[in-house]
Amino acid sequence: MFGTALSQLRYGMAILRNRRIRPQDLERIARDLVATLAEFGEPGADSALLPGQSGQAAQIDPEVRRTVTRRSLRATTRAAVRHTAYYRQVFDELALEPDELDADNFARVPVTPKKALRSMPTAFVSSAAVPALMALTTGTSGTPTAVWYSRAELDTTIALSTISAALGLGLRPRHTLAYAGCSRATLPLLNAAESATRVGASFVQFGTVDPAVALDRLAAPLGLPGKSPGITHLTASASYLAALVELAERGGWRPADFGLESIGVGGEVLSAPLAERAEAVFGAPVSTSYLMTETLPSGATPCAAGHLHHTSEFGHLEVLDPLTWEPTPQGATGMIVHTPYVPYRECTLLLRYATGDLVRLPDTAPACELAHMPATSAVLGRWTGPLSAELPTRSLLDLIEAEPDVPLPARYTLTEDAGSGVHLHLLVRTLPAAALLGRLEDRATAAGLALAGIVLHDDRADLPPTAPVRADLREHTFESARAANTRTGSGV
Repeated sequence: MFGTALSQLRYGMAILRNRRIRPQDLERIARDLVATLAEFGEPGADSALLPGQSGQAAQIDPEVRRTVTRRSLRATTRAAVRHTAYYRQVFDELALEPDELDADNFARVPVTPKKALRSMPTAFVSSAAVPALMALTTGTSGTPTAVWYSRAELDTTIALSTISAALGLGLRPRHTLAYAGCSRATLPLLNAAESATRVGASFVQFGTVDPAVALDRLAAPLGLPGKSPGITHLTASASYLAALVELAERGGWRPADFGLESIGVGGEVLSAPLAERAEAVFGAPVSTSYLMTETLPSGATPCAAGHLHHTSEFGHLEVLDPLTWEPTPQGATGMIVHTPYVPYRECTLLLRYATGDLVRLPDTAPACELAHMPATSAVLGRWTGPLSAELPTRSLLDLIEAEPDVPLPARYTLTEDAGSGVHLHLLVRTLPAAALLGRLEDRATAAGLALAGIVLHDDRADLPPTAPVRADLREHTFESARAANTRTGSGV
């Protein structure tokens, strides 16, 4: 325990002084947490003070927090200006000085658009870092974004993920986690596998295989010594979970067919109806959190009141109007703009990064259990223009995914005409569907959705182009290939 205390002290001093974090200190903290859980079964009350845990922010004096924020912003800005080509040019052109910046005047730094990182990722890589891993986003909202990580950043992120797996997910050695994310998403896959196994749990990589294959694997007994009979935890994107729910409902699957205890969803908007349907068919609670490849380890977690609370330990959060880049007023919708801090980040450095994710600020100050942390609504969707803020993805999915007659994942799009207004086009199982249309129209009106009409289609070829979803990143297996060949009568 003395060694752990020294590791915590060194970690704390590194943060206060904005010095480089020793990954081995975080690894020691994570290892001792796992050992404590193995001996006592549950974490102690002081676990809330561990790195990345919400209780830590509640213990910091506001004046100390302001001082740490100022130091973190200046240290991050200095590193970006000294060591990246992009910010060196920006600051030279505007004659900005990093040591004059703090939270009150940080708006002097221009917002970094996502297209800048996508088009020239190496311009954001620090010349003082040693790049080790290129992490790509899935590219469902455009060209994949490349973010470089050093070995030290990876070690730090894995240690923090291990703490989160033990305390947030509640993973224990008897559990088995199945990861149903795209296998090309290197960083999330690496973090999931390492954190689960370091806790002592087992890890199974699914990938985004045919949902029928995934259901069979989820239901299959494992028969592993010292483990629960089957897979206990599932991680997936919202659209892939929707595909699993669709097949499970139509196939008559029931909670007793599975041994799931928890389902974690990330990467896409999770609607309330989809979460309810998933819980009903799989018999496990569904939770979601907010993480981005570009801004790790910064993230956010939901509270019981439905807010999304953002960590201030790892980065600086702003919510800005996506047209003017002015601060969003309370009760209004804006875009998350984030600055990940050094020393957590040392390879790809970003200042005021426009994430593209839309949220709404609360009308009043929250009074929930995480009220000491910055709060927004859950992510509403991606910014693609004013219409995406007026009719965000979450509002549309809450409407659509409540209907069992709509195949999942839902295929829909909006069309806008100056004369006739905005129409929602939606793929349904069969037409005519007068009752379904009536329910959708009534619920859209009750929700205050500014739709001029809803148009149903039973042929995807007749549907206007729709946006891709992560479930479309389908990975082939010999199991699905044999099934397809059996149906067509061909050999393998």
